Parts: sequence; C-alpha cells; structure tokens
Amino acid sequence: MIISDEQSAIDMFMTIAFETGENRFIISKENLIEDFFNLSSKIARGILQKLINYKMKLAIIGDFSNYDSKALKDFIYEYNSGNDIFFVENETKALSLLSKK
Repeated sequence: MIISDEQSAIDMFMTIAFETGENRFIISKENLIEDFFNLSSKIARGILQKLINYKMKLAIIGDFSNYDSKALKDFIYEYNSGNDIFFVENETKALSLLSKK
C-alpha cells in the first residue's frame, strides 16, 4: 500500500490498531509518496503529528542520505531525537527503538 495523503495514512494505521491492538508500526519509505519528503507539501507533518496525537509510534525504514534538503535533514533529526517517530536504516534498528518505553 502506498500512503499518499494524511487521511489514507490515518485510516490505515487506525484500522490496524483497532484490529490488532498494536500502536507501533514499521513501514518502508517506499510505502510513502515522494511528496512526503517534500516538507512544503505538509503531508509528513500532518501524518506524523496525528500519529503522535493518537499515541502511536512509527519507524520508517530506508536510505534518507540521498535527500539534499537541510530542512528535511533537520526534520528527520528532530523526530529521531524524540520517542515516537523514527527514520532508520533497517528493521533491527526500528524494532529496537519501538520496543523502548
């Protein structure tokens, strides 16, 4: 499934949470439209803020080194410094971070 907007993301995560009782998720960056990484689209902030509001945690797995935007790098750093949203390179790191707290 490709997440293309805030509503489709929230619908998907809420459905999974309801059906499984889980509030921690791992997705690949390939499951996100490229505009997610264009901060001016506001897709990323909308989705991630809603997940935090609903007390959900998310790890996005992928290689983020090919993005040149300082704003995006700062955005990723900011979220990685928190406890709810993580941008990581592999599933092992994602599981480790999501299993805390």
